[in-house]
Amino acid sequence: MKKFFIIFIFLFSTFLLVTASSTETLFPASELNNGEYLRYRVHYMLINAGYATLTTSETNYNGKPHYHVVGEGYSTGSAKLFFKVEDRYETYMDKVTLLSSKFIRKIRESSYVRNQSMTIDHINKKITYTNESDKTSKYYTYTGEIHDMLSAFYYLRNMNTDGYKSGDFISLNIFLDYEILNFKLKILSRETIKSNFGKVKCIKLRPYVLSGRVFKEKESVTMWVTDDVNHIPIQIKAELAVGSLKADLSNYKNLQSPINFIK
Repeated sequence: MKKFFIIFIFLFSTFLLVTASSTETLFPASELNNGEYLRYRVHYMLINAGYATLTTSETNYNGKPHYHVVGEGYSTGSAKLFFKVEDRYETYMDKVTLLSSKFIRKIRESSYVRNQSMTIDHINKKITYTNESDKTSKYYTYTGEIHDMLSAFYYLRNMNTDGYKSGDFISLNIFLDYEILNFKLKILSRETIKSNFGKVKCIKLRPYVLSGRVFKEKESVTMWVTDDVNHIPIQIKAELAVGSLKADLSNYKNLQSPINFIK
């Protein structure tokens, strides 16, 4: 159960952060709806462990139009009794590029507490990572493009996946916990699955994750996202080092386009 919401968002992030090729920078067409809301019910083995939500709004940051995304995760019921989770993540994304200008992470998972922020200077390729508890900062440089874990999600959701076929790989870089992480994502197939709202056509994906500390194996995660312009994760399954995790879409509103559920 440790790092409950980080695990959940990581599964999303592997789909969201993408480059069309290793040599070309691709900016997606920005088509996020103001007020979009996604809610997921998360099970740890047979336990209803909690919920995770993602909310999008429009704002200005440093005088430029941005999207403000808030991701929250919290434990419920019996899970809350033995492992209390109260996580909040925020990102400010440029409306044109969907690249993150600022990322905020405030989490409390039992005795594990973090209060951090990150600003990204995409022109000079510099990252300032600050521990808000003691106001100390560390500085990093990078090449290419970089995302935070939330901006990655929305960046990828706005990409055209029509040209991808089974067996294709997608890769990208994300900055988290003082390091750049590279993720690879394999497109497995296109299939229709059952959901809480009816059957829906999906793209079946396999993120390649780090085995050992959290996940059981590199191929322990499978996820299904709607095969439409929304690219909404419908279901995620993961075999962890201890137990298993399952997340299902339980509520949504204000999407870019209606999802074609089949009753």
